[in-house]
Amino acid sequence: MTPLAALLIERIREGGPISVADYMAECLLHPVHGYYTTRDPFGVAGDFTTAPEISQMFGELVGLALAQAWADQGAPSPFTLAELGPGRGTLMADILRATRRVPGFHAAAQVTLVEASPVLRQTQQTTISRGHDLGLRWIEAAGDLPEQPLFLVANEFFDALPIHQYQGAGGLWHERLVGLRDGALAFGLAERGMALGYTPAFDQREDGVIVEEARTGIFAMKQVAHRLDHHGGLALVIDYGDWRSRGDTLQAIRRHAFDDPLAHPGEADLTAHVDFEALALNKACHYTTQGEFLTRLGIQTRADRLARNLTGDALESHLAALRRLTHPEEMGSLFKVLALTGTTAPLPPGFAP
Repeated sequence: MTPLAALLIERIREGGPISVADYMAECLLHPVHGYYTTRDPFGVAGDFTTAPEISQMFGELVGLALAQAWADQGAPSPFTLAELGPGRGTLMADILRATRRVPGFHAAAQVTLVEASPVLRQTQQTTISRGHDLGLRWIEAAGDLPEQPLFLVANEFFDALPIHQYQGAGGLWHERLVGLRDGALAFGLAERGMALGYTPAFDQREDGVIVEEARTGIFAMKQVAHRLDHHGGLALVIDYGDWRSRGDTLQAIRRHAFDDPLAHPGEADLTAHVDFEALALNKACHYTTQGEFLTRLGIQTRADRLARNLTGDALESHLAALRRLTHPEEMGSLFKVLALTGTTAPLPPGFAP
């Protein structure tokens, strides 16, 4: 039993079952035993590897897409260059390296990182500060973003935000809870049903179907959309999931392998598939797969250029990274890209009309 499991069991004994969202929040962000507050979970030594850690090409192309969108929208100055959940800082470091020769981009950019973990903030400072003299600013939440043009990326951020789960029965929705069974953590359902309808996913009416609702994620996206509507810019959300959520997608990753979400609280990463339709906020948006997005941005040309100076194992690793990022059987179709812009902005790079 993990230290956090013992605390959660005691809490449930005293106050009753808790929501899946509360459980996730405790597991990920508990100030003493939370997964993100106590460790660096990324890379081979951690529990999972994200796209920026797989290849520099990912961050380079995302950075150039943001810079092109900035130029297409009149090169506003100043503007906020932001990332939600920057991890180790690898993506932002690649973005800044790829855009350093874009005239005026760095001079106008105010680099802002939305990060709650003190451990990861220290790592980001070290990673991002190499090679440039731009100042970095950290904030706690999307609502703290400045009121000015915003060019933002969120890669594997929304999948880690707490979700509520509901199961349909008799035309009502019963919230899925974490309680106790034989003294151990276990899932159950609230006795009282509710007539919910916050997102289009609740239009499903079959008994037994599970719907997930990411209130925290939707609230964060509303803060981003407010700035886009009033000041212009572009937000790129890159994550795994589908246009509409359906079913139980809560999962745990521990030591690069799937784990029971209730088995090791505080010692495993908890995520859920992203409901992109809910994040679109009923606005005009653009949506595609990661593979299509990177292909339209020219990843094959960039890969060929990098491959010229590689041989042997280095070349094999490079080609494997390209496949992993773009192939439909790898991240290419599982991961999606959602783009939100201001109402009058032109089509963002990487998307088809």
